[in-house]
Amino acid sequence: MSGNSGGPWGGGGNRGGNRGSSGGGGGGRGGDGQQPIPEIDEIVKKGQEQLRVLMGGGGGGKGGRGMGGPGFSKRGVLLGLVALVVMWAFASFYTVRPEERSVELLFGQYYRTGNPGLNFAPWPVVSHEVVQVTTERVTEVGTGRSQLDTGLMLTRDEAVVDIEFQMVWNVTDPARFLFNLADPRETVRAASESAMRDIIARSELSPILNRDRGAIAADLRAAVQELLDSYDSGISVIRVNFDKADPPEQVINAFRDVQTARQERDRLEREADAYANRVLAQARGQAAQLMEESEAYRAEVINNAQGEAARFVSVYSEYVNAPEVTRRRMYLETMERVLGDMNLTILDNVTATGEGGSSGVLPFLPLDQLQRQRSAN
Repeated sequence: MSGNSGGPWGGGGNRGGNRGSSGGGGGGRGGDGQQPIPEIDEIVKKGQEQLRVLMGGGGGGKGGRGMGGPGFSKRGVLLGLVALVVMWAFASFYTVRPEERSVELLFGQYYRTGNPGLNFAPWPVVSHEVVQVTTERVTEVGTGRSQLDTGLMLTRDEAVVDIEFQMVWNVTDPARFLFNLADPRETVRAASESAMRDIIARSELSPILNRDRGAIAADLRAAVQELLDSYDSGISVIRVNFDKADPPEQVINAFRDVQTARQERDRLEREADAYANRVLAQARGQAAQLMEESEAYRAEVINNAQGEAARFVSVYSEYVNAPEVTRRRMYLETMERVLGDMNLTILDNVTATGEGGSSGVLPFLPLDQLQRQRSAN
């Protein structure tokens, strides 16, 4: 390299000349007005001296010993190693609380799940993440906090209902929870809303508002759990808090009028059913009574006819054997049956003197009339 070259540091002349020109002024400038650039050797020596002071060695000047010299004492090296070991142990040992579980990663892949207590994961080969598992987490749906989370759902009978509920869940498998879900809370919210909309679409409005809330909550919990299991999410649904199921605020007054009309209709239908049941029971009772009476009359007529026929046959048999006696007997029985209930007095063709003839008067004492008068008095 020629003598007029500026050199690799951009200064004029050699390096010794630069040091000489700046030494008299206590750091003054050179002839060209430029700040002299420190030499590389001086920077390296200063760094070595500072390192020896930190490691317990003496602070020498420019003629001090290099890094590989005996300036690095054994005590300094030992302290450095101890410090490194402590830092490595601090990064490798960690504590897991009873409500937590840890997931250890070997070179970024799942290695094992840590239990509560003190755990060891040699850094940097193994890293870990701690997950809350027993803590109940709540995801709200239908609160209206966003435009997408309105809670308005359509029922099977084409009515709109405002639904608000909470999903309470926790983590059962930390590894699946960390690696299979990008946003667990949003996943639970989306799955819950989708399952609820499906259940509401298969239900009518009146049961949702009155009596079917418990059944809907049970069906929702089962549907959401099945959906999360299909995602292999490691989440368990604990319960569903069904907070609200009301008509939209814009039509709530009209809805109340409709509900009142439906209740009145149901009341009238129940009264009509009760009256119909009462009248029907009476008609059935009367019909059964008439049937029984007709059956009894039929049996009586049949029995009487059979008895008369049997009597006629028996009389006929006697008549064949003794016609005169039977004829007289039949006459007397007939007259007794005809005249038995009549108040008559029959006189023989006898006169008052007891002789035969058609004239005369027979004294008659009306004992029957006297008996009736006495009874009346």
